Amino acid sequence: MSREMSMRRVTAINNGTVIDHIPAGCAITVLKMLGVDGGRATPVTLAMNVPSAKMGLKDIVKIEDREISQSDLDKLALVAPEASVSIIRAYSVAEKLQVNLGEAVVNVAACTFTNCASHGPREPLPHRLIVHGREPLQLRCHYCGREQDMDSIVDNLL
Repeated sequence: MSREMSMRRVTAINNGTVIDHIPAGCAITVLKMLGVDGGRATPVTLAMNVPSAKMGLKDIVKIEDREISQSDLDKLALVAPEASVSIIRAYSVAEKLQVNLGEAVVNVAACTFTNCASHGPREPLPHRLIVHGREPLQLRCHYCGREQDMDSIVDNLL
C-alpha cells in the first residue's frame, strides 16, 4: 500500500465526538443541526466525500470538547440515520452511541406547515412526525398529514 493510501486524512481528538458515516454532502447540515458554528473556541474537523467501502463516499465530523446528547442523536437521525457516533475521552473511544430513527419523530422538529394544529399556542401538542419512507426519508405530520419539506425541516428543529 502506498504512503498516500495509508495516510490518515483526519487527525485524532483528545475529547469530544466523532460522527462517521454521514451521507456525502450532508456534514454541513449536521453541523447546522447541532448548532455548531464558527464561534467555537475549540476545533471542529470536517471531511467531505471521503472514500468508504460501505457507502462509496461519506462525510466525517469531529467536534472537540463536546459530547452530543440524546436530543442531538434524534436530530442526527433525520439526516444520517446510519451514522456511527463515538464519544472520545483521552484519545480513546469511551462510548459508541446509536442513531435510531423510529416510526415517529416526536418533539425533534416542528411541522413545516405554519397553519398546522401543532403550532397552536393555546393547546400545545407534541410535535409528531411520522416516518413514511426511509430511502429517501419522507416524513408526514401526524396532525395535518402534510409531507414535510426535508430542506426546511432543519430550520424547524426544536
